[in-house]
Amino acid sequence: MRAWLNRCRRALWHSLLFRMVFGEKTKGGRWLPNTRIAASTCIEGEQGLQLSDHVFIGQFNFIDASAGLEIGEGVQISNFVSIVTHSSHRSIRLLGRAYADGGQPRLADGSLPGFVKAPIRIGAFSFIGPHSLIEAGAVLGKGVLICAYSQVRGEVPDFAIMAGQPARQVGDVRERDAKFLSQHPELAPQLERLYQAWAGQGPGAQA
Repeated sequence: MRAWLNRCRRALWHSLLFRMVFGEKTKGGRWLPNTRIAASTCIEGEQGLQLSDHVFIGQFNFIDASAGLEIGEGVQISNFVSIVTHSSHRSIRLLGRAYADGGQPRLADGSLPGFVKAPIRIGAFSFIGPHSLIEAGAVLGKGVLICAYSQVRGEVPDFAIMAGQPARQVGDVRERDAKFLSQHPELAPQLERLYQAWAGQGPGAQA
């Protein structure tokens, strides 16, 4: 009896928290039928989120869109990824208890000293590996590959492979794609056409 109850409990938990939910809407009300977001992903500041279609956001991600977050078409965000458009790590050190008690000093523009807040943009058909961190102000080009456990800040060029903490460019996905096509010449004409349709260039081309 206990085993049966446990199976039921796990099935219920799975159906509530670990499912993929199809269909989102943009802030303007446009339907995105192929975008999928796992229910276990936490999204804060959702009013600042600009989604495109064919986006996949997997399990147990933390996404902060409070300062603006644009996710391009076909982006895949795997699992345990943090995307943060603001950070108070410097402010709490500078202000201590005053950070929370309302008596803190302000800069001329009214902001807190040391407070980081900037939008993030992730270009089309990019892939964000597990346990990665995308920091405030990051701008990722199209077709980017972020390796697992990477800490990404600043501007990332189109088709870059990024790895490390902080992340550095360690390659170009077009080189790997060209190598794959050389091993499968029968697929080359069709895949070159599909690649061109969204990227504007073939896998072997360099910017």
